[in-house]
Amino acid sequence: MPEVFREHFVKYTYFEGPNGKRIHILASDGWTRDQIKHGRNVMRSAGGVGYRCGMQEASERLAQQIRFLVEADRLKQVLRRTSIVGNDRRENSAEHSWQLALMALVLAEHAAFKGLDQLKVLKMLVVHDLVEIDAGDTFVYDAVGVEDQEEREERAADRIFGLLPDETGAELRALWDEFEARQSPEAKFAKAMDRLQPMLLNYVNGGGVWRKHGVRADQVREINCCIEDGAPELWRYAEELIEDAVRREYLAP
Repeated sequence: MPEVFREHFVKYTYFEGPNGKRIHILASDGWTRDQIKHGRNVMRSAGGVGYRCGMQEASERLAQQIRFLVEADRLKQVLRRTSIVGNDRRENSAEHSWQLALMALVLAEHAAFKGLDQLKVLKMLVVHDLVEIDAGDTFVYDAVGVEDQEEREERAADRIFGLLPDETGAELRALWDEFEARQSPEAKFAKAMDRLQPMLLNYVNGGGVWRKHGVRADQVREINCCIEDGAPELWRYAEELIEDAVRREYLAP
């Protein structure tokens, strides 16, 4: 982790060229003293005013928030088993989370419960897979992998949400816990989105992961029947999709 986050301040250097335009360089960009000196000389030779340095003091709270956000970027590196539509490239968990949030907005009318707190659903979906930064993505049809999934993800939640200021970390951790518990109306609907999305991608991709791993229709029903708890109408749609997937030989019967 760059020193800028450990020491809770942000250092920056900027070069000012002949047109008055400033080029800012954060300490976290990794510029060495020699590189900064070279940049200063280049600017001077071009008629600029050389270089100036500044120090922007940031509170420990802001430093914690920035550190968390930088850490969250690593979710883009976590690959899931499911491929994106029309391509062999596997989606990453950040893309997955974005699509779930979009689905929750579009499909909200199909929720089992009226008066759903939609903002809460979106918050859950944004944070629900952050633990995969440490724990990795666990394939739902991997009987061995799911055995220690809860333990791995609990440890990850402790570390990742612990990067934030106490009250913010507690809020996001509570949302993650609520999603995992799947007891509230919002959590049930959020989980329905989480289960429906890979089904749609596998179906549209001609079986995708289902065919690759020899997944059976009864397994898909067992894993995804929780969709009914949050959105009964969407579960009926999912069941029709499973039946058609069997007919098309995307799924083993």
